[in-house]
Amino acid sequence: MQHTIQQEIKGVVIFIATIWGVFLLECVVPLDLLSFGVTPRTLHGLVGIPAMPFLHANLQHIVSNTLPLFVLLILLAGSKARSWEVVTEIVLLGGILLWLCGRTATHVGASGLIFGLIAFLIVSGWLERRFVPLVVSLVVTFVYGGILLWGVIPRIGTHISWDGHLLGAVAGGVIAYLMTKNPKPHEATIKDIG
Repeated sequence: MQHTIQQEIKGVVIFIATIWGVFLLECVVPLDLLSFGVTPRTLHGLVGIPAMPFLHANLQHIVSNTLPLFVLLILLAGSKARSWEVVTEIVLLGGILLWLCGRTATHVGASGLIFGLIAFLIVSGWLERRFVPLVVSLVVTFVYGGILLWGVIPRIGTHISWDGHLLGAVAGGVIAYLMTKNPKPHEATIKDIG
């Protein structure tokens, strides 16, 4: 089974539109959706594991996450046939790791997914040693490598979820390693990148 980026763009746009829809809903109808983020080691914090990427604290937060998320999802779609499976696994594993090991706070935002995608694309590209994933890995390393390193440095007295970034990156790296070492039979590849 082959697919193209054109087939994936609609899903990427819908995913990002959903994130913006949740943000705009929170602006119009104050529902306190941010309380549904990941709060480590609490029962109500479990809801945040799948919800976290859809919740953003303010306009600056969602704007700063939108472009990197869009670019990384397109790059993922261009190098992997099972891109939505990868996204789901990063969100769930990163969220579980954050729930288990994160600082006591309520963590929201798509940046854990962003850091997971960065790590996934870098690690899978190097491990697969195929042309398209390797080129994607090099591009991601060049464009986002510094952000990856800077974003996982612990910062005291800030509202930045550096631990969410770190654990998202760990999740992305682990998933890339497992998918590369245990590929599914008849793994689909991208026919064209255009």
